[in-house]
Amino acid sequence: MDEPITGGCGCGAVRFEIDEPFLSAGYCHCTRCQRRTGTAASANARARPGSVRIVEGEENLRGWTPEGGREKVFCVRCGSALFSCEPRSGDFTGVRLGALDGDPGIRPQSRSFVAYAAAWEEIPDDGLPRYPEARPGYDEGR
Repeated sequence: MDEPITGGCGCGAVRFEIDEPFLSAGYCHCTRCQRRTGTAASANARARPGSVRIVEGEENLRGWTPEGGREKVFCVRCGSALFSCEPRSGDFTGVRLGALDGDPGIRPQSRSFVAYAAAWEEIPDDGLPRYPEARPGYDEGR
């Protein structure tokens, strides 16, 4: 990786960089992700601890922590979903792929929480492994 991966929110108030390659990526079909994104699944990448750096607009970040889940961090100005982390840790290890500027250098490798998939959209037959609940060792979306 020659340059950092960059990204930001929809209104441009928050900008960030990731200085190491992602560890993994996947789709999450849980009900929380459906409601948080308004889509059938959330595409997320797992970042190495300490590799995500906010370069602009940190004051615009807010979080919501669902019971039993990871904190969801978003831009307070436009509502863009950006990260997830262990509650109150501030170490953004879950990154929403849709918030990135370009090619993240990784592709989703699995589909988790398919037991909760939206009834109104069929999961594509893309050959990715499917897990009814969390993929072992990876539950960044929730």
